[in-house]
Amino acid sequence: MTGDWRMDRIGAALRGENPTVLRRLESGFAVIGDVQFLPGYSVLLVDEPHVQRLSDLPRAKRLAFLSDMDRLGEAVERACRQMDPDFRRVNLEILGNTDPFLHTHVWPRFAWEPAELVGNPVWLYPRERWTAEQYRLGPQHDGLQDAIACELDRLPSTD
Repeated sequence: MTGDWRMDRIGAALRGENPTVLRRLESGFAVIGDVQFLPGYSVLLVDEPHVQRLSDLPRAKRLAFLSDMDRLGEAVERACRQMDPDFRRVNLEILGNTDPFLHTHVWPRFAWEPAELVGNPVWLYPRERWTAEQYRLGPQHDGLQDAIACELDRLPSTD
């Protein structure tokens, strides 16, 4: 997948042009990750591109973002548990060290991960996992995307 939408992921989502969007949530967008070396990796994007930190949001929107993070995490957990018996857990991370907008990483973790990596942060995976063609988001992930979106639809929002 290529295109200008990657240069402005939130703006593209707001315009309906971001192909990774799973669902519009109360505070932003649930999107499937660009890489899928851990199948089900997803991201929650805030819907205000200028917001850099959780503390930049008014309290009500901050709580909505955290609630949406929980909702996306549970949807990924449910979908991954159904699709892979070796699913273990979900890790949620708000880092903000690279992209200048508020977002949360939702990383599913599996028993089949290499022993030297399974207990460590995902960021310690070798560089080739992040760049190899075989791990890029593509049509082979359509079923997984549908499963996560379906679980998001089943889970109640805070509205």
